[in-house]
Amino acid sequence: MIILSHFQARVLLKRRGSAGSMVAVTPDLGLTMISVGVEAMGVLFPSAGRLSWEAIEEIAGAENNCFVVEGGDVRKIIFFSELTNRSYSLMPTAGAPTMLMSGVPMHRIKGTTPDQDTAAKIRTLTPIAGRVLDTATGLGYTAIAAARHADAVATIELDPTALEVARLNPWSQALFSDPKIEQLIGDSSEVIATFADETFAAIIHDPPRFGLQGDLYSARFYRDAHRVLQRGGRLFHYIGDPESRSGAGVTRGVVERLKAAGFRRVERRPEAFGVLAFR
Repeated sequence: MIILSHFQARVLLKRRGSAGSMVAVTPDLGLTMISVGVEAMGVLFPSAGRLSWEAIEEIAGAENNCFVVEGGDVRKIIFFSELTNRSYSLMPTAGAPTMLMSGVPMHRIKGTTPDQDTAAKIRTLTPIAGRVLDTATGLGYTAIAAARHADAVATIELDPTALEVARLNPWSQALFSDPKIEQLIGDSSEVIATFADETFAAIIHDPPRFGLQGDLYSARFYRDAHRVLQRGGRLFHYIGDPESRSGAGVTRGVVERLKAAGFRRVERRPEAFGVLAFR
Protein backbone atom coordinates (compact mmCIF):
# COMPACT_ATOMS: atom_id res chain seq x y z
CA MET A 1 0.00 0.00 0.00
CA ILE A 2 1.40 3.38 -1.03
CA ILE A 3 0.22 6.54 0.71
CA LEU A 4 1.34 9.93 -0.60
CA SER A 5 0.81 13.58 0.25
CA HIS A 6 1.79 16.90 -1.25
CA PHE A 7 5.21 16.60 0.43
CA GLN A 8 6.13 13.56 -1.68
CA ALA A 9 4.32 14.76 -4.81
CA ARG A 10 6.29 18.00 -4.90
CA VAL A 11 9.56 16.07 -4.61
CA LEU A 12 8.53 14.04 -7.66
CA LEU A 13 7.41 17.06 -9.68
CA LYS A 14 10.86 18.62 -9.31
CA ARG A 15 12.23 15.66 -11.31
CA ARG A 16 9.59 15.74 -14.04
CA GLY A 17 12.10 16.65 -16.74
CA SER A 18 14.55 13.88 -15.77
CA ALA A 19 13.10 10.87 -17.60
CA GLY A 20 15.26 7.79 -17.20
CA SER A 21 16.53 8.73 -13.76
CA MET A 22 15.66 7.41 -10.31
CA VAL A 23 14.43 9.44 -7.36
CA ALA A 24 14.12 8.55 -3.68
CA VAL A 25 10.69 9.07 -2.15
CA THR A 26 8.81 7.84 0.91
CA PRO A 27 5.80 5.64 0.07
CA ASP A 28 4.42 5.74 3.62
CA LEU A 29 4.47 9.37 4.77
CA GLY A 30 8.02 9.41 6.04
CA LEU A 31 8.51 5.99 7.60
CA THR A 32 10.67 4.41 4.85
CA MET A 33 12.29 5.35 1.55
CA ILE A 34 12.26 3.67 -1.88
CA SER A 35 13.62 4.50 -5.33
CA VAL A 36 11.14 5.10 -8.15
CA GLY A 37 11.72 5.53 -11.86
CA VAL A 38 11.06 8.86 -13.57
CA GLU A 39 9.40 8.50 -16.99
CA ALA A 40 8.00 10.91 -19.55
CA MET A 41 4.42 9.86 -18.69
CA GLY A 42 4.84 9.71 -14.91
CA VAL A 43 6.65 7.86 -12.13
CA LEU A 44 7.04 4.08 -11.92
CA PHE A 45 6.61 2.58 -8.44
CA PRO A 46 8.08 -0.93 -7.97
CA SER A 47 4.88 -2.41 -6.56
CA ALA A 48 2.13 -0.06 -7.73
CA GLY A 49 2.77 0.61 -11.39
CA ARG A 50 2.93 3.98 -13.09
CA LEU A 51 1.49 7.10 -11.50
CA SER A 52 0.76 9.82 -14.06
CA TRP A 53 2.03 13.35 -13.72
CA GLU A 54 -1.59 14.52 -13.72
CA ALA A 55 -2.28 12.38 -10.64
CA ILE A 56 0.91 13.64 -8.99
CA GLU A 57 -0.18 17.22 -9.66
CA GLU A 58 -3.55 16.47 -8.05
CA ILE A 59 -1.80 15.22 -4.90
CA ALA A 60 0.60 18.17 -4.88
CA GLY A 61 -2.30 20.62 -4.90
CA ALA A 62 -4.12 19.09 -1.91
CA GLU A 63 -2.30 20.30 1.20
CA ASN A 64 -4.87 18.92 3.64
CA ASN A 65 -5.20 15.41 2.20
CA CYS A 66 -3.32 12.13 1.95
CA PHE A 67 -3.94 9.77 -0.97
CA VAL A 68 -3.96 6.00 -1.52
CA VAL A 69 -2.22 4.93 -4.72
CA GLU A 70 -3.94 1.92 -6.28
CA GLY A 71 -3.18 0.59 -9.76
CA GLY A 72 -2.08 3.98 -11.03
CA ASP A 73 -5.16 5.70 -9.62
CA VAL A 74 -5.29 7.89 -6.53
CA ARG A 75 -8.06 8.57 -4.03
CA LYS A 76 -8.27 10.82 -1.02
CA ILE A 77 -8.37 9.19 2.39
CA ILE A 78 -11.68 10.60 3.53
CA PHE A 79 -14.80 8.93 4.93
CA PHE A 80 -18.21 10.09 6.11
CA SER A 81 -19.86 8.60 9.18
CA GLU A 82 -23.62 8.24 9.34
CA LEU A 83 -23.25 7.40 13.03
CA THR A 84 -21.87 10.79 14.05
CA ASN A 85 -22.65 12.79 10.87
CA ARG A 86 -18.97 13.72 10.69
CA SER A 87 -16.31 13.45 8.03
CA TYR A 88 -12.91 11.94 8.81
CA SER A 89 -9.80 12.44 6.70
CA LEU A 90 -6.03 12.06 6.94
CA MET A 91 -4.02 15.30 6.84
CA PRO A 92 -0.25 15.29 6.23
CA THR A 93 2.22 17.16 8.42
CA ALA A 94 6.01 17.36 8.55
CA GLY A 95 5.86 14.33 10.86
CA ALA A 96 3.05 11.85 11.49
CA PRO A 97 -0.26 12.79 9.84
CA THR A 98 -3.22 13.94 11.87
CA MET A 99 -6.89 13.16 11.43
CA LEU A 100 -9.36 15.88 10.56
CA MET A 101 -12.77 15.40 12.15
CA SER A 102 -15.20 17.64 10.29
CA GLY A 103 -12.21 19.79 9.39
CA VAL A 104 -10.78 20.03 12.93
CA PRO A 105 -7.28 18.54 13.53
CA MET A 106 -7.23 15.92 16.27
CA HIS A 107 -3.62 16.71 17.23
CA ARG A 108 -1.56 19.80 17.85
CA ILE A 109 0.12 20.83 14.59
CA LYS A 110 1.13 24.46 15.24
CA GLY A 111 4.81 24.48 16.14
CA THR A 112 4.83 20.70 16.57
CA THR A 113 3.76 17.47 14.87
CA PRO A 114 1.28 14.77 15.96
CA ASP A 115 4.07 12.36 16.92
CA GLN A 116 5.77 15.05 19.02
CA ASP A 117 2.40 15.97 20.52
CA THR A 118 1.84 12.33 21.46
CA ALA A 119 5.30 12.06 23.03
CA ALA A 120 4.57 15.12 25.20
CA LYS A 121 1.39 13.50 26.50
CA ILE A 122 3.10 10.19 27.21
CA ARG A 123 5.96 11.90 29.08
CA THR A 124 3.51 13.23 31.66
CA LEU A 125 2.78 9.62 32.69
CA THR A 126 6.33 8.27 32.59
CA PRO A 127 7.19 5.72 33.85
CA ILE A 128 4.31 3.73 32.36
CA ALA A 129 3.63 0.21 33.62
CA GLY A 130 0.69 -2.11 34.22
CA ARG A 131 -2.57 -1.73 32.33
CA VAL A 132 -3.41 1.57 30.61
CA LEU A 133 -6.72 3.00 29.39
CA ASP A 134 -6.77 5.23 26.32
CA THR A 135 -10.22 6.83 26.15
CA ALA A 136 -10.14 8.12 22.56
CA THR A 137 -8.40 5.96 19.95
CA GLY A 138 -8.46 8.22 16.90
CA LEU A 139 -5.37 7.28 14.89
CA GLY A 140 -4.11 5.22 17.82
CA TYR A 141 -0.89 7.14 18.47
CA THR A 142 -1.28 7.29 22.25
CA ALA A 143 -2.27 3.63 22.48
CA ILE A 144 0.73 2.63 20.36
CA ALA A 145 3.13 4.76 22.41
CA ALA A 146 1.74 3.52 25.73
CA ALA A 147 1.94 -0.12 24.60
CA ARG A 148 5.73 0.17 24.21
CA HIS A 149 5.97 0.18 28.01
CA ALA A 150 2.61 -0.94 29.43
CA ASP A 151 1.59 -4.54 30.07
CA ALA A 152 -1.64 -3.93 28.15
CA VAL A 153 -3.61 -1.04 26.67
CA ALA A 154 -7.39 -0.82 26.28
CA THR A 155 -8.36 1.88 23.78
CA ILE A 156 -11.91 3.09 23.09
CA GLU A 157 -13.21 4.56 19.83
CA LEU A 158 -16.71 5.95 19.45
CA ASP A 159 -16.90 5.82 15.66
CA PRO A 160 -15.71 2.83 13.61
CA THR A 161 -15.34 5.17 10.65
CA ALA A 162 -12.36 6.79 12.35
CA LEU A 163 -10.68 3.40 12.39
CA GLU A 164 -11.10 3.15 8.62
CA VAL A 165 -8.82 6.18 8.35
CA ALA A 166 -6.40 4.63 10.84
CA ARG A 167 -6.21 1.41 8.80
CA LEU A 168 -4.91 3.40 5.83
CA ASN A 169 -2.46 5.45 7.89
CA PRO A 170 1.05 3.94 7.81
CA TRP A 171 1.79 5.45 11.24
CA SER A 172 -1.18 3.61 12.81
CA GLN A 173 -0.42 0.03 11.80
CA ALA A 174 0.71 -1.11 15.27
CA LEU A 175 -2.80 -0.30 16.49
CA PHE A 176 -3.97 -3.38 14.56
CA SER A 177 -0.91 -5.61 14.98
CA ASP A 178 0.30 -5.11 18.56
CA PRO A 179 -1.17 -7.91 20.71
CA LYS A 180 -0.94 -5.71 23.79
CA ILE A 181 -3.57 -3.32 22.39
CA GLU A 182 -7.25 -4.15 22.88
CA GLN A 183 -9.67 -2.12 20.75
CA LEU A 184 -13.11 -1.33 22.12
CA ILE A 185 -15.94 0.36 20.21
CA GLY A 186 -18.37 2.58 22.09
CA ASP A 187 -18.91 5.83 23.93
CA SER A 188 -16.12 6.20 26.49
CA SER A 189 -18.54 7.74 28.98
CA GLU A 190 -20.51 4.47 28.86
CA VAL A 191 -17.68 1.97 28.39
CA ILE A 192 -15.69 3.27 31.35
CA ALA A 193 -18.64 2.47 33.63
CA THR A 194 -18.29 -1.23 32.75
CA PHE A 195 -14.74 -1.60 34.10
CA ALA A 196 -14.11 -3.00 37.56
CA ASP A 197 -12.68 -0.82 40.31
CA GLU A 198 -8.93 -0.16 40.16
CA THR A 199 -8.45 -1.82 36.75
CA PHE A 200 -5.88 0.61 35.33
CA ALA A 201 -2.52 1.97 36.44
CA ALA A 202 -2.87 4.99 34.15
CA ILE A 203 -5.44 6.72 31.95
CA ILE A 204 -4.76 8.83 28.87
CA HIS A 205 -7.81 11.00 28.36
CA ASP A 206 -7.54 12.88 25.06
CA PRO A 207 -11.15 13.66 24.11
CA PRO A 208 -12.42 15.83 21.27
CA ARG A 209 -12.88 19.46 22.23
CA PHE A 210 -15.51 20.29 24.84
CA GLY A 211 -18.03 21.53 22.28
CA LEU A 212 -17.98 18.23 20.38
CA GLN A 213 -18.28 15.77 23.29
CA GLY A 214 -18.92 17.50 26.58
CA ASP A 215 -19.87 14.28 28.39
CA LEU A 216 -16.19 13.37 28.44
CA TYR A 217 -15.58 16.45 30.60
CA SER A 218 -18.39 15.71 33.05
CA ALA A 219 -18.26 15.09 36.79
CA ARG A 220 -19.76 11.63 36.24
CA PHE A 221 -17.01 10.67 33.81
CA TYR A 222 -14.31 11.88 36.22
CA ARG A 223 -15.84 9.87 39.07
CA ASP A 224 -15.70 6.75 36.91
CA ALA A 225 -12.10 7.55 35.92
CA HIS A 226 -11.17 7.87 39.59
CA ARG A 227 -12.93 4.58 40.41
CA VAL A 228 -11.19 2.52 37.71
CA LEU A 229 -7.73 3.90 38.51
CA GLN A 230 -5.56 1.99 40.93
CA ARG A 231 -4.38 3.70 44.10
CA GLY A 232 -1.42 5.83 43.15
CA GLY A 233 -2.53 5.82 39.52
CA ARG A 234 -2.40 8.89 37.29
CA LEU A 235 -4.65 10.39 34.64
CA PHE A 236 -3.39 12.72 31.92
CA HIS A 237 -6.22 14.85 30.55
CA TYR A 238 -5.58 16.74 27.31
CA ILE A 239 -7.61 19.96 27.22
CA GLY A 240 -6.11 22.43 24.75
CA ASP A 241 -4.10 25.62 24.81
CA PRO A 242 -4.18 26.80 28.45
CA GLU A 243 -3.23 30.30 27.31
CA SER A 244 -6.30 30.73 25.10
CA ARG A 245 -9.48 32.23 26.51
CA SER A 246 -11.52 29.08 25.95
CA GLY A 247 -8.71 26.76 27.06
CA ALA A 248 -8.19 28.62 30.32
CA GLY A 249 -11.90 28.46 31.14
CA VAL A 250 -12.21 24.77 30.33
CA THR A 251 -9.07 24.00 32.35
CA ARG A 252 -10.43 25.70 35.46
CA GLY A 253 -13.65 23.68 35.26
CA VAL A 254 -11.78 20.42 34.61
CA VAL A 255 -9.49 20.94 37.61
CA GLU A 256 -12.45 21.67 39.90
CA ARG A 257 -14.41 18.62 38.76
CA LEU A 258 -11.40 16.30 38.97
CA LYS A 259 -10.77 17.35 42.55
CA ALA A 260 -14.46 16.97 43.38
CA ALA A 261 -14.33 13.44 41.89
CA GLY A 262 -11.71 12.47 44.44
CA PHE A 263 -8.35 13.06 42.77
CA ARG A 264 -5.96 14.10 45.53
CA ARG A 265 -3.80 16.37 43.38
CA VAL A 266 -4.19 17.96 39.95
CA GLU A 267 -1.18 19.55 38.24
CA ARG A 268 -1.30 21.74 35.18
CA ARG A 269 0.99 20.51 32.40
CA PRO A 270 1.06 23.36 29.86
CA GLU A 271 3.84 21.72 27.82
CA ALA A 272 1.38 18.94 26.96
CA PHE A 273 -1.72 21.20 26.88
CA GLY A 274 -3.41 19.37 29.73
CA VAL A 275 -3.45 18.41 33.40
CA LEU A 276 -2.15 15.44 35.36
CA ALA A 277 -4.39 14.08 38.11
CA PHE A 278 -3.27 11.71 40.90
CA ARG A 279 -5.50 9.18 42.62
